[in-house]
Amino acid sequence: MNGERVNGEKRSAQKAAVPMPSATVTIVRDALRGIEVLMMKRNLKSGFVPGMYVFPGGGLDDTDLLFKNNNLCLCLDDASASGTLGLACDGLAYWVAAIREAFEESGLLLARNETGTLVSLTDPQIAQRFTEHRRQLNAGTAAFPALLQTENLQLAADQLTYFAHWITPVGLPRRYDTRFFMAEAPAGQEPFQDEQETIAAVWVSPGEALSLHQRGEFEMRTPTVRTLENFADYDTVANLRRGLAAKRDVRVMLPRIGSDGRRVLPGEPGYEEMGTATDA
Repeated sequence: MNGERVNGEKRSAQKAAVPMPSATVTIVRDALRGIEVLMMKRNLKSGFVPGMYVFPGGGLDDTDLLFKNNNLCLCLDDASASGTLGLACDGLAYWVAAIREAFEESGLLLARNETGTLVSLTDPQIAQRFTEHRRQLNAGTAAFPALLQTENLQLAADQLTYFAHWITPVGLPRRYDTRFFMAEAPAGQEPFQDEQETIAAVWVSPGEALSLHQRGEFEMRTPTVRTLENFADYDTVANLRRGLAAKRDVRVMLPRIGSDGRRVLPGEPGYEEMGTATDA
């Protein structure tokens, strides 16, 4: 049935929202009792997942597409990035978006200076300058490529490891087609929330975050929970990176929503029975 009749006229069924291309990055660091993950708490007034703990990330924008030609990311080319994601072109934009969003939301910037080392923000004057760059980015008065050009920086896309691909379930009003990356926190930088999209920055072990979530004290979405469950098996960042890099085939995860609101993932009981007609 292609629609329903309203006042004697046939009305077409509403089309599913098209997923927005987006990227997210799970930033990790070594700690005394294993790895820790950076979690950002969303603003309670946000129109998307308010109050939840998330990884930095967001949708691709037009400036992200410029990096395949602007010589600001020489460590990774678009052909290689696209091949990794299984795309014909513009794959590099996902790496760029992940790094840009991490800087906008957490203040951590994965970029190299003219000596080839990751930029350090331990100098108060340099830190203040980059805080202003971040403010302008979030205000929409400056562009990410211009920031890198001004500071003579190269994007450190090779610091990211691609490991997951999630698509928001059909039927939700806002959907994302998200590529997940992992990166080690750059030395000489400390995260802090932007007080707009995010209101807290927390370092937490995957196991502790999962325990808090089970007690209802740390609200997270399914992809975040599954990521932490995966990361909990690793004791160091180096081992985590090797483990993720060894997984050559990244499976697309498109959850389906049951009649009771429960998310069912590919491979779980009942997933196939929910049908494929609306998976678009």
